[in-house]
Amino acid sequence: MKFIAAAAGALLALAVSGTATAAPIIVKFSHVVAEATPKGQGALKFKELAEKYLPGKVDVQVFPSSQLFGDGKEMEALLLGDVHFIAPSLSKFDRYTKKLQVFDLPFLFDDIEAVDRFQSGPQGKALLDIMKSKGIQGVAYWHNGMKQLSTDKPKLTRPEDTKGLKFRIQSSDVLEAQFRALGANPQKMAFSEVYQALQTGVVDGQENTWSNIYSQKFFEVQKTIAETNHGVIDYMVVTNAKWWDGLPADVRAGLAEAMKEATAYGNGLASDFNKRDRKLIEEAGKAKIQVLTPADLELWKKAMAPVWKKFEPGIGADLIAAAQKASK
Repeated sequence: MKFIAAAAGALLALAVSGTATAAPIIVKFSHVVAEATPKGQGALKFKELAEKYLPGKVDVQVFPSSQLFGDGKEMEALLLGDVHFIAPSLSKFDRYTKKLQVFDLPFLFDDIEAVDRFQSGPQGKALLDIMKSKGIQGVAYWHNGMKQLSTDKPKLTRPEDTKGLKFRIQSSDVLEAQFRALGANPQKMAFSEVYQALQTGVVDGQENTWSNIYSQKFFEVQKTIAETNHGVIDYMVVTNAKWWDGLPADVRAGLAEAMKEATAYGNGLASDFNKRDRKLIEEAGKAKIQVLTPADLELWKKAMAPVWKKFEPGIGADLIAAAQKASK
């Protein structure tokens, strides 16, 4: 009886003194790329900072390279609460809102700095909340970079050079329309299948950032890369809206601050990686990099212009105008 009384007294003392601690909140961050990428490094930085700002309150677990869920399942897992953060390409959200198709419009942004200005402005920030009614809360934009165009042909200077060629695209209606406007044949295909498809001639070309073209070795199975900067590949980090709103205020604030700092860190890496990898591709000498003249670029813009008109009703003319303003 003395032992039981002593134990009860000790527990009471812990409760009164506030030294009893609850188990940390498990936070699962799942993504589909390798840890060495800007997205992978951004996720690890988020873990480091979140656990630093919320010691003992959160346990952030990062699962790279589709260890938990692949491209096709991660959104469903988020909505079911099986994972707490994912970072899909912006092209993946068009089934939830047509507004985010703005990021797929060709030649909308001059450079990644313009993308950044739009995303950090009022219209860009508002888009983070646009899927909340569907259970999805955006918390940050993460950069990959500006897109270049490549083929297995020796020339890729003008739009007519793509006519009849097969190009791999992400699953996006805007990107499909973009290549059809060029007279090319878009092929929706998972990222993991692209190298082999290029190598075997299943597709003739693709569009991607310098860092993706280098890290996935696409430059080894393409003859020409045109420096078009015709679009952007970026991600939105999203969480389950109900889970996010249900967090204790101090935990939510700590995670938000960690995400803000991890975003700046990862976006800086994305810029550095693209500059470095363009140089490495050039030095490898396997694919020729074509720098287009202003006159050539105008022809590309003119050829792709009908895409804007087709998708403007769903996106909204005001949103497109705000994105255009960011490039001026």
